[in-house]
This record gives sequence, C-alpha cells and structure tokens, in this order.
Amino acid sequence: MKIAYFDCFAGASGDMILGAMLDAGLAVEQLSAQLAKLHLSHFKLGVRKVHKMGIAGSQAVVEIDQEHHGHHHRGLDDILQILQHSDLDEAVQQKSAAIFQRLAEAEASVHRQAVESVHFHEVGAMDAIIDVVGAVAGVDALGIETIICSPLHLGSGTVASAHGTLPVPTPATAELIKGVPAYSSGVTGELLTPTGAAILTTLSSSFGPMPEMKIQQIGYGAGVAEIDIPNLLRLMIGESAG
Repeated sequence: MKIAYFDCFAGASGDMILGAMLDAGLAVEQLSAQLAKLHLSHFKLGVRKVHKMGIAGSQAVVEIDQEHHGHHHRGLDDILQILQHSDLDEAVQQKSAAIFQRLAEAEASVHRQAVESVHFHEVGAMDAIIDVVGAVAGVDALGIETIICSPLHLGSGTVASAHGTLPVPTPATAELIKGVPAYSSGVTGELLTPTGAAILTTLSSSFGPMPEMKIQQIGYGAGVAEIDIPNLLRLMIGESAG
C-alpha cells in the first residue's frame, strides 16, 4: 500500500502541501492539467526552487489575475457548483467538496451563523480553490492510498486577517483541529492555516509518528514567511512495511 506521511514540523498551508507534492515528483504540467478541469480562467500554477536554512524545497506559485478574480467572494454553494460542473474525477470532486464543507462549518461556528450564510474571504479566494483541488488531485495523481500526518505545529502570536488581528491559531483553524494532536513550540507566526488544516484533517486517516514504511520519495514544500525554523512541509511517500 502506498503511504504518504506529512511531517508538519513547521505547520502547513495549502501552497506548502502543493509544493511538497511537486518537490516529491509530481509534474507541474500534470497538476495544471487537472486544475484546468475546473474550467476557471485567469490563473497560472508554477513552481519555484528555494532554500530554507540550507534545505532545498519547492514553492508552489499561483499567479491570479486580480482584476478578474479579486472581487469574487464565494459561498459554499458557489464552490460546490464549480466542482460539480468540472471534469474532475468524481472522487476528486467529492473529497474537495468535503474539505470546503468543513471550512464552511468552521467559519459558521466561529461567527455563529448558518453554513449557507458563510462567504469565504481568505479560504474562499481563487488561490484556496486551487490549493484544495490541487492537493486532492495531486494525491490521486501520485497514487497515494493512505495519508498519515504528524501532530500539527500551530505557531503562536497573532496574524492579520480580513476580520482584523486574530490569535494564532485562528478561530477557524482551532475549530478544524478539534480532536487532532497539535502543539505550539513558541515559534512566532501562523504556521498552520485554515486551508492547510482543512486539507490535512479531512484527508488523513490518522495522526502520530511516521509509520513503518519503505521511503521512496521525499519532498519539501516551502512557505513564504521566514521564521525561526525552516519553513517547510516534509512529505515522505513509500510502501507500507507492514
């Protein structure tokens, strides 16, 4: 059985998840072909090779035409319609929809409103749609059957958002990680984003130490910020040794 282990020693975000898969061997052309099935225009996915404290990794770069997409605030139904009218495989559609459903439920809980009333800001922007669908399609393209994740490193302090200055983890992230092992080591900044939390908590079958496995591929997905530790998400892919 092909296993993926996400080592979140510096947290995780949607673009770090994409970067880790691209660094582990997923071709950017292959991922772009999957994203084209969304029938959304005015964006481009690229990859940049970077170093974080001497460790090489890949940073997923999503270029979006802000004039075209900058004023779109989509509700859950809008995103589900995009997925349903896409040419993505049904399993990719369903898993992507499940991730956005959990994001909407987390936002609804935080704001004490109905899920139908939630309009996404950070998580509903065009880049988050690409991150979520790209992550699900990438897992499928790599042939990964089971995802196991380390405990989630959250960060500390505060972060600026559309709602103002929020504590780390943000309220939406805190909702999403209920029941999942998480910690903060005192590193300042938002290490785990709502999109990263939603993807990993939805797709992972369990959380804990790396299982017994024969590692075949390793990838490092780079975040944008410069922090006190290497801002990387490590992905190890291999066969179960059990």
